[in-house]
Amino acid sequence: MKLLIVIPAYNEQENIARVVDNLIEHYPQYDYLVVNDGSKDRTAQICREKGYRFLDLPVNLGLAGAFQAGLQYAYRTGGGYDAAMQFDGDGQHDPSYIEKMASLMEKENLDVVIGSRFKEEKKPFSLRMMGNRMIQLAIKMTTGATIKDPTSGMRLLNRSMVREFAQNLNYGPEPDTIAYLIRTGARVEEVQVQMMDRIAGESYFNLRRSVEYMVRMCVSIVFFQWIRRRRG
Repeated sequence: MKLLIVIPAYNEQENIARVVDNLIEHYPQYDYLVVNDGSKDRTAQICREKGYRFLDLPVNLGLAGAFQAGLQYAYRTGGGYDAAMQFDGDGQHDPSYIEKMASLMEKENLDVVIGSRFKEEKKPFSLRMMGNRMIQLAIKMTTGATIKDPTSGMRLLNRSMVREFAQNLNYGPEPDTIAYLIRTGARVEEVQVQMMDRIAGESYFNLRRSVEYMVRMCVSIVFFQWIRRRRG
């Protein structure tokens, strides 16, 4: 399987070299692309200095826009990619699980494989995990599918999904899109992974943003994506 790792990065000057150098040294079988999402720090400069393969977006588009830019690259450059991986630039995702995810995709003919923290392990009780549980319930109510880690940002998309995401502005890398895809017949499975703690930089999701995100995703899954499906 020819695979492209897409790494959206916003203000990741303290992490990006560690993430990309690890891929280059230990996982050369995969192509990678850093998408610098209008960072205000030295992320782009580091990529240039180290000769990384990267797209330098002039403005901040957010995760959805940055990831879609990476998939546009995968789809339109003629690289012949069979799949693309959404991979965080903060060092939390472990690339050792990519092979397991890709193998399951090929074996089961899947459209999306999610790197799940809770496929086989119990979900802890916390305010943030409450939001995760609410989104899981919304997906279960509207699709009948159980996705135990719907907020995981480690996702592998097959060739057809790369094309869909590249061509459709409504396909963001979010749980509501996963719910919509399941309702339209996409085959989605999870693989148990371990994720590492961020050791540098600051996460976008503080308490307020985490609550807002949970509410927005639940509303989208239960109402807007249902309407979108009916109209489709």
